[in-house]
Amino acid sequence: MGRVVRKSRSEIEKMRDAGKLAAETLAYAIGLVKPGVTTGYIDNKVDSFIRKHNAVPAPLGYGETRNRPAFPKSICTSVNEVICHGIPGKRELKEGDIICIDVTVILDGFHGDNATTVPVGNVGDEARALMRGTLESLRRGIEAARNGAKLLDVGRAIQTYAESLGYGVVEDFVGHGLGRKFHEEPQVPHVAESRGAGGGRTPNPTLKPGMTFTIEPMINAGTWRSEPLPDGWTAITADRSLSAQYEHTILVVEKGPPEILTQMPGTKSWAPAGYEP
Repeated sequence: MGRVVRKSRSEIEKMRDAGKLAAETLAYAIGLVKPGVTTGYIDNKVDSFIRKHNAVPAPLGYGETRNRPAFPKSICTSVNEVICHGIPGKRELKEGDIICIDVTVILDGFHGDNATTVPVGNVGDEARALMRGTLESLRRGIEAARNGAKLLDVGRAIQTYAESLGYGVVEDFVGHGLGRKFHEEPQVPHVAESRGAGGGRTPNPTLKPGMTFTIEPMINAGTWRSEPLPDGWTAITADRSLSAQYEHTILVVEKGPPEILTQMPGTKSWAPAGYEP
């Protein structure tokens, strides 16, 4: 594991500003969700919203490698069995779908990152229960991210609760440090110890004030395993079961639970913008 950057007071203020805009942007995006709307339409509108607020969308053009193109859109839209990194396009949302919208902005050189899953019209009991369980998993993970705790306490809290409901906790994608860079240390697993490939033990540093990172559990109604699609980005559930995700950026503080940097302005709710099942 690389060095974990603990933010200064001035950096924390910039992180608060970026987090606030990310939350406002996500709320705007959720307001666009309805049957018949395409994911590409939502992406276009959100891109304009971000730029009108003197920021840029972090995903656009991000992550190009020898084996994968850069991400081609400004947000991620993950529908039904899509776990994460869904690419907006011509897909029309239908009554009964669920969609996760993941928004990351760069404001004055700092990132704000959050995501929420919402229903498209009326959804079935299975989808509603999955969203409710995923949201509660996030809450428990956030509550565990305290000064002096171990990083894997966050994943343990999420995994214990989600698996008690019979759900699978995705291990191939994790939360991450956030600041001047989109992805910094630490990597934040949503399980107590990864069962994935690699062989080595998961790093488990002590949490300290000034650390800023995302907690973003991806919870599947069935297996925890994922499959990549040929586009190099989109990941779906291996058994095609539904998947939901909620995400906040948090700041570890001296005492008590962390500060949620992407909490919606003007509300006491800790849930990300959008639907609270």
